[in-house]
Amino acid sequence: MTISEKSAYLKGLMDGLNLDTEKAEGKLISAIVDLLGDVTKKVTDIEDTTIAISDELDEIEEDLDAIEDYILDEEDEDYEDEWDEDDFDDYEDEDDFEDEGFDFGDEETTIYEVKCACGNVIAFDEDTLEEGSIICDECGETLEFSFDDEDEDEE
Repeated sequence: MTISEKSAYLKGLMDGLNLDTEKAEGKLISAIVDLLGDVTKKVTDIEDTTIAISDELDEIEEDLDAIEDYILDEEDEDYEDEWDEDDFDDYEDEDDFEDEGFDFGDEETTIYEVKCACGNVIAFDEDTLEEGSIICDECGETLEFSFDDEDEDEE
């Protein structure tokens, strides 16, 4: 039996007893039954709202799962495009990378990229940026960097 059914049952019992609502006991019982009816309505409204919110959250979760799957699928494809398992056949464990003299640099160093007119993408660090220029390996063009815009913004 639901809370609404129980409340209606108690109201029916009170009506069936033909209580005199002019006496103190009758007034008290009548007020309690009315209060239970109001509480029942509020609880039912809260349950309905909770169910609606739960349904919305389920839909949001499904959407987020779909987005996550889509993003992870793209990352997997990008990763597969960049690296071939054969590239690592010569290395049996991680220590081999250090033995070959690979230097992965300082993790706090910011790496910048610029695309030359020839299409070559050149990666460089802050030291090169401060020098103000870099030469493209592909076409030999000198690419210059300027901080004039930053100086104007600061003023």
